[in-house]
Amino acid sequence: MYNQTVMDHFENPRNVGEIPDASGVGEVGNITCGDILRVYIKVNEGKLEDVKYMTFGCGAAVASGSMMTELAKGKTIDEAMEITNNSVAEALNGLPPQKKHCSNLAADALHKAIEDWQKKSADKE
Repeated sequence: MYNQTVMDHFENPRNVGEIPDASGVGEVGNITCGDILRVYIKVNEGKLEDVKYMTFGCGAAVASGSMMTELAKGKTIDEAMEITNNSVAEALNGLPPQKKHCSNLAADALHKAIEDWQKKSADKE
C-alpha cells in the first residue's frame, strides 16, 4: 500500500517531539479519520531554525509530518508558506488516494504555526 519513502518516514520519523519555547504552534485535525497533527516552530532571524511535530494518526500522517519537517527546516518564512499539501505528498513519492488527506494535515499545521508566530510577533510590536 505504501511506497518505500513513506515507509521510511513512518518507521524512522524525523523531528518528532515538542519545542518547549516554540515561536509558534499549529494544530489541525481531521474529524473524519481522527488524525491530529501539531507542529512546533522555532524562528530565528526570519528562518525556521527548528521544526518538530507530534501526531495521533495513521502511518501516512506520521510520514507526512516527518517529511513536512524535513521540507520546512532551514527555510525562510515565505519559503515555508509555499510548502503545500501536494508538495508534501510529492516529496513522499505519492500517497494512496484514500490517504491523501493525511498530507493535508502537515502543510496546514505548518501554516497555522507560522500564523501563530506572526500573530505573536505583531502583538509584541
